Amino acid sequence: MTLDSYRTQVKPIIDPIVSASVRIGLTPNFCTILSLVAAAGGGYAFFRGDILFGTCGVILNAFFDGLDGAIARALNKQGVSGDFLDHTVDRYADIFLLCGIFAGPLCAWWIGVLGLTGVLMSSYMGTQAQAVGVGRFYGGLLGRADRLVLLIAVGIISLFIPADILGISLFAWLLLIFGIFGHVTAAQRFAHVWKNLK
Repeated sequence: MTLDSYRTQVKPIIDPIVSASVRIGLTPNFCTILSLVAAAGGGYAFFRGDILFGTCGVILNAFFDGLDGAIARALNKQGVSGDFLDHTVDRYADIFLLCGIFAGPLCAWWIGVLGLTGVLMSSYMGTQAQAVGVGRFYGGLLGRADRLVLLIAVGIISLFIPADILGISLFAWLLLIFGIFGHVTAAQRFAHVWKNLK
C-alpha cells in the first residue's frame, strides 16, 4: 500500500497553501519545473556529500510535486500536457536524486544502479498500464510518495546518526530497498495489467 492513497487525508492541510499559491499567480507547470530544479539541486548536494542540502532538495521536490497537481485541480486546468510534463519531470527528478547519491560518497554504485532500475521500472509499469488501455495503475508495495518520505527520513536520521549498519550507509540500505521493493512493485503492476489484458 502506498502513501498516494492518502491524498484526501492531507487535503485540509494543503488547501490553504494551494489557495495562497493561486493568489500569487503560481501555475501548475511552473511548480513542476521548480520540483525539477529542487531535485537537481538535491542530487548535486548528495553528490558532494552534503546530506542537509540534499535532503532539503528532496523536501522541496516533494512539496512542489504535490503542489502542481493540487493547483491544476483548483484551477480546473488538468490536462494531458501537464500530466505528460509532470511524469517526465518526475522521472528526471528520480534520476537526479538517486544518481547524486550513488555517484558520490553515500552509496556504492552497484547498489545505486539496482535502486534506480527498481524505481524506473515500477514507475514505468504504472504509466504503461494506461498506455495499453487498462488505465493508470499505481498499486503495489512502493510508490513515489513512499520513496520520497523514506528518502527524507533517511536524510534526517543521517544528519544526527551518521553511522553505517553492517558497514553499509543508511543511504545504501535505502537504495537497496528501492531496488528490491521497486522490482517487486513493478512485478505486481505487471501482473495486474497482464491479468486485465486477457
